[in-house]
Amino acid sequence: QVQLVESGGGLVQPGGSLRLSCAASGSITFSGYGMNWYRQAPGSQREWVAGITSAFATSYADSGKGRFTISRDNAKNTVSLQMNTLKPEDTAVYYCNAQWGVNRYWGQGTQVTVSS
Repeated sequence: QVQLVESGGGLVQPGGSLRLSCAASGSITFSGYGMNWYRQAPGSQREWVAGITSAFATSYADSGKGRFTISRDNAKNTVSLQMNTLKPEDTAVYYCNAQWGVNRYWGQGTQVTVSS
C-alpha cells in the first residue's frame, strides 16, 4: 500500500508564492520513483506541471518554466513544488504522482486558488 499526501495549498494573491509538498509512505522505494506534479482546473483535463527523476533531473511544462521549482528529499520521502509569481490561471487542484515503470500512484490533491 502506497500513500501520497499533498499539503501546502491555499488562497494566494496574484504574484504571490506557495510551496506544495507531497509525502510518500508505505511500500515504496521512494528514491527509485520519478515524481511529478499535475494539476486540474475546473472543466479542464489534468495536465502535467513538473517532474523530477530518480537522478534528480527536472523538467517543467512551459506554463511553469521560470516560476516553478520542483525538488525532492529522498531521506524524507518528500517532493516539493515551489511556485512563485502565481497567476490566476494557476488556480487548480494540484496532484502528486509517483511513477516507476508500470507502477503509478496519485495523491488526493490540494487546492491552489490564485485570486485577489
